[in-house]
Amino acid sequence: MTHQIVHTEGESNTSSARQTWLQESIGPKSAPLLRRDADAFLHQSLSSPCVSTIAKAEGIWIEDLDGRRFMDFHGNSVHHIGYGHPRLIAAIKAQLDDLPFAPRRFTNDPAVELAEKLAQIAPGDLEKTLFTTGGSDANEVALKIARAATGRFKTVSFWDAFHGAGMGAASVGGEATFRSHIAGPLLPGAEHVAPFACYRCPYGHAGPDSCGLACANMVDYVLGREGDVAAVIAEPMRAVPYVPPPGFWKAVRAACDRHGALLIMDEIPTGLGKTGRMFAFEHDDIQPDIVTLGKALGGGILPIAACLARRELDVCGDFAIGHYTHEKNPVTARAALTTIQIIEDEGLIERSADLGHHAMTRLNEALAGVPTVGDIRGRGLMFGVEIVEDRTDKSPGNARAERIYYACLAAGLSFKISQGCVLTLSPPLTIERADLDRALDIVISAIKDNQTE
Repeated sequence: MTHQIVHTEGESNTSSARQTWLQESIGPKSAPLLRRDADAFLHQSLSSPCVSTIAKAEGIWIEDLDGRRFMDFHGNSVHHIGYGHPRLIAAIKAQLDDLPFAPRRFTNDPAVELAEKLAQIAPGDLEKTLFTTGGSDANEVALKIARAATGRFKTVSFWDAFHGAGMGAASVGGEATFRSHIAGPLLPGAEHVAPFACYRCPYGHAGPDSCGLACANMVDYVLGREGDVAAVIAEPMRAVPYVPPPGFWKAVRAACDRHGALLIMDEIPTGLGKTGRMFAFEHDDIQPDIVTLGKALGGGILPIAACLARRELDVCGDFAIGHYTHEKNPVTARAALTTIQIIEDEGLIERSADLGHHAMTRLNEALAGVPTVGDIRGRGLMFGVEIVEDRTDKSPGNARAERIYYACLAAGLSFKISQGCVLTLSPPLTIERADLDRALDIVISAIKDNQTE
């Protein structure tokens, strides 16, 4: 099967670095399948055509048809427990033998047990849930609940945010890639404000230490001016990555309370321990009204997502908010339940916090004074290095970042480039420290080797 090894935002399918990679690095077994893939699938940004194949996926590793191996520091954020975790595979196989499917309106033990487990691990009273097959759909459910509970339809979200590819999710999202070529209007009432971006603050602050929380004040201002907003929907930590300034979410929570809006936290890439806490919003000591989970929930094998809401928001019983065929699929539910158990039993949340601190320390020490490095930021095992042309004005180094990416890929490390110039590194929580250090060595060397044109 084919797999998108590189996810490079803003990269053209005809870029010189990409073409050089395809010409020099694709082996004889991979090339025919890539041609078939390009002919069979609809093409779209960031996905098709692909740049390599995948034949095996195990732990932190992916391997193409020609035997080239890569540490996967992207994984579409699904591989918190690594690929093919033996315990998860065994649980899925056993569930297939026991009960492979449940039609909607017939319940089953794995689905109920998963819903109960999510209520247990979620802070506060996030005790009611609905399962979907993907994060975009989970966000659609969250928006419907917010409308039903408040009697309002407007939302406030952030430019550059990503909440899924569905029409509703793309409307509240702010990434141009998912909005710019859609003919006609998107969802009405989807208001956007500038995101928290402390390292490139649109309000003129030099960084979190000098932040006046103008970004949070803008949320409050828009909520007040509109007066009829159902919800603020946002990523608690942007997967770019951007860490919110201290006090930001407390200020937004207070603004939502003042103006009668709900707060929806999209934890689809950040939840389940990626940032060193079970939920990323726990770093900021707030309680949202609705939380969405996905991606890693299926253990890197099966697709499942969830929308968790406070018990008092169970107000949609008289109409449908998500009639999904696989809503209570016992196999996907078993996969999610086992994934959470693995995260807990193996201490992966604490491991994420510890290894993330180690990685950030190494990167800051090794890249201190490198003129082409802007900022190094992140939480847990979701961190990034901004590549710039000029450290003074932080002009983005998009072409340089692309060269660094392909140098790392050639050395056996795959990751994602965000915003055109941020090397975004997100390894599995199961990674060994020695493998993490090996990957960091590759990144550090590639950055230092590409300081000049």
